[in-house]
Amino acid sequence: MRVELFDFELPPERIALRPARPRDSARLLLVPDAGDFSDLTVGDLPSLLRQGDVLVLNDTRVIPAQLEGMRGAARIGATLHKRIDLRRWQAFVRNAKRLRVGNVIDFAADVQAVAEAQDDDGSWTLAFLGEEPVEVLLERAGQMPLPPYIAGKRPTDAQDRSDYQTMFAVRDGAVAAPTAALHFTPALMAALAGAGVGVETLTLHVGAGTFLPVKASDTDDHRMHAEWGTIDAATADRLNAARAAGGRIIAVGTTSLRLLESAADDHGMVRPFSGDTAIFITPGYRFKVVDGLMTNFHLPRSTLFMLVSALMGLERMQAAYAHAIGEGYRFYSYGDSSLLLPGRG
Repeated sequence: MRVELFDFELPPERIALRPARPRDSARLLLVPDAGDFSDLTVGDLPSLLRQGDVLVLNDTRVIPAQLEGMRGAARIGATLHKRIDLRRWQAFVRNAKRLRVGNVIDFAADVQAVAEAQDDDGSWTLAFLGEEPVEVLLERAGQMPLPPYIAGKRPTDAQDRSDYQTMFAVRDGAVAAPTAALHFTPALMAALAGAGVGVETLTLHVGAGTFLPVKASDTDDHRMHAEWGTIDAATADRLNAARAAGGRIIAVGTTSLRLLESAADDHGMVRPFSGDTAIFITPGYRFKVVDGLMTNFHLPRSTLFMLVSALMGLERMQAAYAHAIGEGYRFYSYGDSSLLLPGRG
């Protein structure tokens, strides 16, 4: 499909620079498969779901993966986006033209890494020196990797260490937050339990590739960056049982949806999964297991806007986004939410 079909105009003032407080006070746009949209809040979520439905959340934890350093007299910026092994990461590098294989980059707090190799997509393999775990080095030298549409408008600060982390974050490895889950609070979780809505977690370590623009003119020519994820057998069994009993599987965030669809077989059964996924969902994709999606509002021409258009239909999502812009919804990572219910469950 032509990428230009997924373009739209977003007023810059609609980009949220801080999250709503409390988190579950954010607005929520209900998008059914047909009919009117409903302007609600995240706190209304329990009343929008049915007893027996299951929300599936991503428990990845964002690491401070944004690094600034020097290679000689050249300033080098690095954003880690995918772990290779205990000491090596793939990274997008700023000022990469000043970097050569074998160069040592001196980051803050006596943290160093060797530039080992450059990939075909322009990213670099960085090997961190020393014996301390890389996570310890990043806590000392790194910053939270806020997306460019926020970082370009204000500096990252101490508040982002907690704001850009969900209440479910337990497994280190993401360099971008699963932002749909930023809206959840203990009070909201209690209300969901009282409504008979189940909750399951999986892990997908979100990479910085999620922010990359689609530069190709046709979706067939776009290459997705792989991300590592896992669903254990017990979780898969519970999801399959819930669906067999008539419950809907509602993914919280595109990251959860992508991993669920990667783990599902052609009969709609979720299978245990551990490994990389580079699934690219565009209109025409046949969903195997996901019956709905709670998600924030995404960038124009992005793979994520393509995904929600695949779920609901491009014209339906164009209308929903036009409504959200007209009604003053806040967009992107720290912005408001939506609940997409295609009516198949």
